[in-house]
Amino acid sequence: MVKRVIKKNGDEIFPLGMGCMRLPTKNGSIDKELAKNYVLWGIDNGVNYLDTAYPYHNGGSESFLGEILNTKDKNGITYRDKVKLATKLPSWLVKSKEDMYAFLDEQLSRLQTDCIDYYFVHNVDLTAINRLQGLGLNDFLLESKAKGKIKNIGFSYHGSHEEFNESVDSFDWDMVLIQYNYLDTNIQAGYSGMQYAYSKDLAIFVMEPLKGGLLAGEVPKPAEDIFKAADRNRSNVDWAISWILNHEEVTCVLSGMGSMDEMQENLAIANRVKANSFTDDELSTVNKVQEIIQSLLKINCTACGYCLPCPKGVNIPECFKIYNEKFLFNKKGIGPISNSFVKYMTILAGITNKDATAGLCNECGRCMRHCPQSIDIPNELKTVKKEFEKPGFKYQVSFIKNIGLPFATKVSKFLDFFKGM
Repeated sequence: MVKRVIKKNGDEIFPLGMGCMRLPTKNGSIDKELAKNYVLWGIDNGVNYLDTAYPYHNGGSESFLGEILNTKDKNGITYRDKVKLATKLPSWLVKSKEDMYAFLDEQLSRLQTDCIDYYFVHNVDLTAINRLQGLGLNDFLLESKAKGKIKNIGFSYHGSHEEFNESVDSFDWDMVLIQYNYLDTNIQAGYSGMQYAYSKDLAIFVMEPLKGGLLAGEVPKPAEDIFKAADRNRSNVDWAISWILNHEEVTCVLSGMGSMDEMQENLAIANRVKANSFTDDELSTVNKVQEIIQSLLKINCTACGYCLPCPKGVNIPECFKIYNEKFLFNKKGIGPISNSFVKYMTILAGITNKDATAGLCNECGRCMRHCPQSIDIPNELKTVKKEFEKPGFKYQVSFIKNIGLPFATKVSKFLDFFKGM
C-alpha cells in the first residue's frame, strides 16, 4: 500500500482521504449505522485521513466521528489512533480571537479528542485571512499548537487565482486544501498555485475531485466516446481520481464517498495509481474530455451546499444541476417538453416535495457570501427561471398537483421512455 510522505512532519498519508461532508443520510440526519460501517471499513482497508468541518451535516459530522472513532478494532486499537483527523475553524462565524478558542474547544469536545491532527482555517481568501489575522489568528494558532490542541495548521482556499501565492506566504502554514479536478485547473489555486505551495513544502489536500459528482456518473456523449475508445472498462470516476493522483504535488485526495461501492472503487484506484504514471495517451484523453465538458458547462457549481439553507427555500444546487444537465446531455422529450423540464417540475416545483424553484429567489444575497465558487447565484437563478418557468408554469404545476402524484409520476416515466429521441 503506497502512502505519500509529508515533508514538513514526516506523516505517511494514504492518497485517498475520506471527506465527511456527504455521509449517507436517513430522514435528514446521518445514517449512523450505515456510515459507521463503511467509515470503519475504509480505515481497516487503508484510509488514514478523515476530513470534517464545523458546519458539515449541521454539526453532526464532527459529533458522529467523535462517537465512532472511540470504537476498537479486533486488535483492541481505537480507530482514533489509526487515523489523522482534520477539521476546520469556521472563519465566517469568527468575530473575535475569543471566538477562535471557543470554536476549537467545542470541536475538540464534539470529536471527543484532545488534539486535532490537521486544523484548517475554513473557506478563506486573502481578504478573509487578513481579517482573521487582524483579530489575532496567528497567535491563536501558535498558542493552540503549543498547548497541544492542534498539530498542523493550514487553510482551505476559495479565493482568486491571483491571490493564492500571497495567501500561502501570509503565515508559516503546514498544509493547504484546494479544489482541483480536470475541469478546474485554472480557477482558485489552480495548477500553478498547487506548484507554488508544493515548492514551499506544504502538504496539498485536494477537495472536489469529482466536482460535486459531475465527473462521477454520466458525461456528455462525445466525452464518453473518448473515454471508452481509450479504455472501455475504465469508469469515469477512475479517470477523474487517477488524473489527480498522477500529480506528484498531491498528498491526498478527499472523496465524499457515500456508499461501500464507492469506497471500494476509490480504494482500488488509490492503491493502483502512482504519481507521474499517466502515459501521454492518457493525458491526451483527459485533455480532450476536459475541452468538451468545459464548452458545455453553463454554471460552475460543485453542489457543495454551502449556499444552503436559502431563506426562501430555493434548492440552489439542484436548480443549477438540472440546468447544467440540459446543456451537457441535450436530452429531448416529447415535442417542446424536455426531460430537464419534467425533472425540474417533479423535483423542484412542489409536486413531490416543497416548492424549491429558482423563481422563489428574492435576491437577498445571503448565498453569495458563502459560495466557494464566487458564483453570482441570484443572477444565475434568474437564468434558470427563464429557462424552465415560462408563462403558465404555475398553472401547469397546479394542474398536475390537483390530478395527483401518481399521474405526475406516470407522466414522468412516460417521458423518460423517449430519452435520446
